[in-house]
Amino acid sequence: MAKKIIAANWKMNLMREEAISLFNGVKKGLSAHKETEIVVFPPSIYISDLISNHPLIEVGAQNFYFEEKGAFTGEISPFQLKNIGCNYVLIGHSERRELFDESNELLSKKMRSALDANLKIIYCCGETLQEREEGSHLEKIQSQLEILKSLTNDELNAISIAYEPIWAIGTGLTATLGQAEEMHAFIRRILIDSSSKELASEISILYGGSCNENNANELFNCPNIDGGLIGGASLKVDSFLKIVDSIK
Repeated sequence: MAKKIIAANWKMNLMREEAISLFNGVKKGLSAHKETEIVVFPPSIYISDLISNHPLIEVGAQNFYFEEKGAFTGEISPFQLKNIGCNYVLIGHSERRELFDESNELLSKKMRSALDANLKIIYCCGETLQEREEGSHLEKIQSQLEILKSLTNDELNAISIAYEPIWAIGTGLTATLGQAEEMHAFIRRILIDSSSKELASEISILYGGSCNENNANELFNCPNIDGGLIGGASLKVDSFLKIVDSIK
């Protein structure tokens, strides 16, 4: 069985005091959720403030550079992140692909360096509204998952997948249950082809398109949805805890 994961992507939001307050509020409300892995991705400047060895919360980085060290002004390496206690990274988020032109080639390098640094990865994939309307959405997802084919089974064990229909991020739109389950099942089949049915069943696949406290329960009851990568709804303690409560 795949591990249940609820991840909070805070993006470029919150001042330091707000970030610490939000984290502490979530931490206080999580005592009863030992079966679900909770991961918080704050802005990188707050990672050190939030790493507290809390047994129920992992802290991750939204972005990093693939080199171990060197003259790369303004960048952070995965080894530096690991050194301060960070255990997770996001790779391939649609905003990184679209706004910062991150290609599959670059993402493959980032994935390799994160694995070398012994970090766990949430790898994002998803299609635009135009691609869905054109019927090319399955092909798009398959192309984004190509970089997984070079990984060993042990390396795949360190990776979770987040499916994020780009047309549903920050828009208030959500894929129907049928659309969401179809895409998660499709991703699971790709993972089976890349590894084995047994290993694919153990890889967590998260939904990342405007998941909130009102739709989380239905989404998480779909057979192939193992949790969520939560954006805006993760910025309020009550909303995020309600989403956590929704997972079985």
